[in-house]
Amino acid sequence: MAIAPNDSLITALSRPQWREYLSLTKPKVSLLIVFTAIVGMVLASPGMVPLPVLVFGTLGIAMASGSAATLNHILDRRIDQRMARTRRRPLATGRLGTGQALIFAAVLCMGSMTVLWLSAGGLCALLTFGSLIGYAVIYTVWLKHATPQNIVIGGAAGAAPPLLGWVAVTHSIDAQALVLFLIIFTWTPPHFWSLAIARREEYAKVGIPMLPVTHGVPHTRRQIVLYTFLLILCTLIPVGIGMSGMMYLAVALVLDARFLYLSLALYRGVRPDLPIRTFRFSITFLMSLFAAFIADHYWRM
Repeated sequence: MAIAPNDSLITALSRPQWREYLSLTKPKVSLLIVFTAIVGMVLASPGMVPLPVLVFGTLGIAMASGSAATLNHILDRRIDQRMARTRRRPLATGRLGTGQALIFAAVLCMGSMTVLWLSAGGLCALLTFGSLIGYAVIYTVWLKHATPQNIVIGGAAGAAPPLLGWVAVTHSIDAQALVLFLIIFTWTPPHFWSLAIARREEYAKVGIPMLPVTHGVPHTRRQIVLYTFLLILCTLIPVGIGMSGMMYLAVALVLDARFLYLSLALYRGVRPDLPIRTFRFSITFLMSLFAAFIADHYWRM
């Protein structure tokens, strides 16, 4: 007697499993993390980045990012099932099991620490591990559910990659590396709160106290404008301390003007699509700004 196949099972089994594991690492987010880490390496190097550090340091930071993202998937799997933005994730749909994800995260973490310790030094490995724990455990388990300032406090972990890249080259924490950290730290609130406004009902549904949920959209808009001004000031510090030159400044001013325009338009509530437009531009902003760091660095060599 023939048994009719289950369509959903066939779909799940026919999907290449490596794609599910790749999805666990949040590749788009990890790409941005790795890129900013490479910028830290470039700015820390008077000439070209030493090839072993560039290759293995980048690999180690990428693996740590993937491990942290996977742990985030594991810890948020039940919430992910209830949110439209995340309900198609591998653990939320059951395409991968929690045990499989835990093993994957552990392998990535151990591999990352080994590679970084051997290629970039103990300080870089320890700071990377601290960032991993900061995002995957402290933010995801505690801060995300404890305070509407979750993204501000937890943003320290997300701001670490350029610092990690710098330390991979110099084996020390320098003031210029902290400037890169500060730029991403002040960028994170307007970046994420724009998305939180757009997804406010989803966050409210699952009980996550994002700022638009606890304090309302008008208050969040004001905070976005405030942090945008702080971000603009931070983007000018590299020029003021001689870290970057006129090429970087020209790009930074254009990007700053656009971000401020969107933030003020969002504050006025002119159009309903502005939160998601601001969120998307914020990604372009950070990638373009850090690309300008590299171009300016090699232009002045």
